[in-house]
Amino acid sequence: MTISLPTYSKLNTAALSRVFDNKSECYKLFWFQAIMSRVREGRRVMSFEELIDEMIADAWYMVSEYHLNLGPTDNLEFAVDYIHSTMDLKSSEKKELIIEEVRASDDKVIREYKRKLIANVPYRLQSTLMPDMKGGDWDCGARKLAEKINGQDHLMYYFTKIAGLASEITIEPEWFDYLTENQVIIDGWIQYNMISYLQRRNPNVPGIVDKLRPPEERNLTKVSRYWKAIAETEPLRDIYAGELIDRKNMSIDHFVPWSYVAHDEMWNLHPTTRSVNSAKSNKLPRWDEYFPGLCEIEYRAYELVWSHEKIHKLWDDCTREHVNSDEVRQRLYRQGLARDEFACELERVVEPVYMAARNCGFGEWSYDD
Repeated sequence: MTISLPTYSKLNTAALSRVFDNKSECYKLFWFQAIMSRVREGRRVMSFEELIDEMIADAWYMVSEYHLNLGPTDNLEFAVDYIHSTMDLKSSEKKELIIEEVRASDDKVIREYKRKLIANVPYRLQSTLMPDMKGGDWDCGARKLAEKINGQDHLMYYFTKIAGLASEITIEPEWFDYLTENQVIIDGWIQYNMISYLQRRNPNVPGIVDKLRPPEERNLTKVSRYWKAIAETEPLRDIYAGELIDRKNMSIDHFVPWSYVAHDEMWNLHPTTRSVNSAKSNKLPRWDEYFPGLCEIEYRAYELVWSHEKIHKLWDDCTREHVNSDEVRQRLYRQGLARDEFACELERVVEPVYMAARNCGFGEWSYDD
């Protein structure tokens, strides 16, 4: 699958469509995406620093919330990791606040990361529009390079100020009109290339498409009804803190964080209390400490499904939306499983996903911590 950009006789759109052909790093993708955010605001003039701040905010959730790898020596990823570890910003923080805090910071390390990020991408993004620029032409200082590029014809933008992070680019009027009129298609084209790049860098991570933006509230209404009916039938205790769960304090937890799995499959969902769920956040519960409890609560629910008509109806309603693998349905939810057999099947489903999440950098957690 490829996404073709709209053609326009007065512009070299064919060359523009090749800007992501050789993307060993992610900078071009984020830089172009940042430019498009300013185009949507109706702006033609934009500074290096505001575009870099936008890039950091766009990469924020991928790195801090979803633990995606942007590249082996990626300064954008390093910048996000450093800012997340030193500033009071949540991994799910609002984009506007991230930009505001990063822009206001005078931290020398952050400033240095920003300077590294403007070293090449502002100049090299348009390389496909400059066929006359050869290898050695790029090896000079920022001011000299900007002068060379400004001498090229028919570019999308030119440098109207060179002053480090305060440098500015200005989008050419015809290109600005083109980007504005075709922004939906161009945004989709950038996203397609972003997904392709991230999937290559993160081959074992599911749901890449859901990890390009801030986490959204998920609809677990049917699952909540199912577990509340179980709690009304017999006492339920949270597997982490041992607290009694009732309808009022119940919260549905993803045992392996949603930030990794990017789905709401029933085998990964169980009830806990709101306070415990908040404390766990998007961490992995320690396997040896909590997986036996997960088996116990899931098996008790499984038994009630096959012995209680109301719960079976609620379970049946849940499975239409929250059990999307026929193999898992047959292995884990067929009638007649003994406790040990159910626990073995649940472990075969959950453990590989758990280990993959741990290998991606999701930290382990214990309620006692």
